[in-house]
Amino acid sequence: MAVKDPLDPRRCAELLRALAAPERLRIVRFLADGSHNVGEIAAMLGVLAVNVSHHLTVLKSSGLIAGKKKGRFVWYALRPGVLEDAVEAGVPRDALNLGCCRLELPLGGCRAKDDS
Repeated sequence: MAVKDPLDPRRCAELLRALAAPERLRIVRFLADGSHNVGEIAAMLGVLAVNVSHHLTVLKSSGLIAGKKKGRFVWYALRPGVLEDAVEAGVPRDALNLGCCRLELPLGGCRAKDDS
């Protein structure tokens, strides 16, 4: 009988795949500071709001973020526990604990794309 791997490699690969695009890493880092709507995320990335949709869908499907509709807008935030579990375990607040590995997010907030 095969022993179950406690790291759940399939889940870990799914999470890493969701974070494989630079834009999605920037979104996760941006959401670490609190919830934001599509317009705010698009402004931070320096892209049109319509281009943000695919990235948000991938992050939602992986379970890293959740959206909550308030009025006309959907506010996206990191799923409860994504950072909190790491902080309670003694991991710095700027780290994203995926269970199988830990990603350290650079200090400082995201800013709008600078073309200079």
